[in-house]
Amino acid sequence: MTFNVSEWLNLFVRWAHVFAAILWVGTTYYFTWLDGQMQKRTDGVWMVHSGGFYAVVKQKTLGVPPGELHWFRYEAVATLVTGLLLLVIVYYTGGLMLDPISPKVSNVVAVHIGVVTLIVGWVGYDLLAQTVLVRNEPVFAGLCLILIVAAAALLSSVLSNRATYIHIGALFGTIMAANVWMRILPPQRRMIAAAARGEAFDEALGAGAKRRSKHNTFLAVPTTFIMISNHFPTATYGSHYAVIVLGALILVGWGAAAWIRRA
Repeated sequence: MTFNVSEWLNLFVRWAHVFAAILWVGTTYYFTWLDGQMQKRTDGVWMVHSGGFYAVVKQKTLGVPPGELHWFRYEAVATLVTGLLLLVIVYYTGGLMLDPISPKVSNVVAVHIGVVTLIVGWVGYDLLAQTVLVRNEPVFAGLCLILIVAAAALLSSVLSNRATYIHIGALFGTIMAANVWMRILPPQRRMIAAAARGEAFDEALGAGAKRRSKHNTFLAVPTTFIMISNHFPTATYGSHYAVIVLGALILVGWGAAAWIRRA
């Protein structure tokens, strides 16, 4: 692959990744805001946009055939796929996985560590999110932060700090996309099937999906911070306190997400 082709491939995938993420995160926060407004007003929410007025009312029954429902799902998979492609192009085959001065392992081993991190990270989060701890949000968040910082410290002892940062960001993105396709969409499908039969659906299905969607809103902001941090190495991954800075970025991201959710 020539340099020009590689550069254009990198740029094209990056464009696609950023645009898909904008669509996904924008939709996520829109519905988060909308749901919050619905709790304040039972008669619906009125909005103005594009020279017209829009009235949105939350329904408990399905008033159209299931085929006419619009799903917001492909934005998540597009973001994940393009993000993983970037991970392969820029890091796994781009020579950025290891410290060039004193590499601890081979690039092949580093790539395996990166892939295992994404898989184990998702499984660990998913199991933890199914325990009673998830109902105590401060305890759940505190435990997650400790595990994330510990994982970052372990990764930084083997990988480059830049690769460590990007893998924590990739882990967050993987968790978000897996939440959508494995923990949010399946309950929604069961709700739609029940509604199409004229049956009352189990509202616990919606509650579980809503909790995972809430987690996604808190992951989105620090993920953005981590991705942008690659352009500012002196302040972030290039610092002597790179792991501490990463933890701080996550905390600030969570605080920003909490503020946005209340806005």
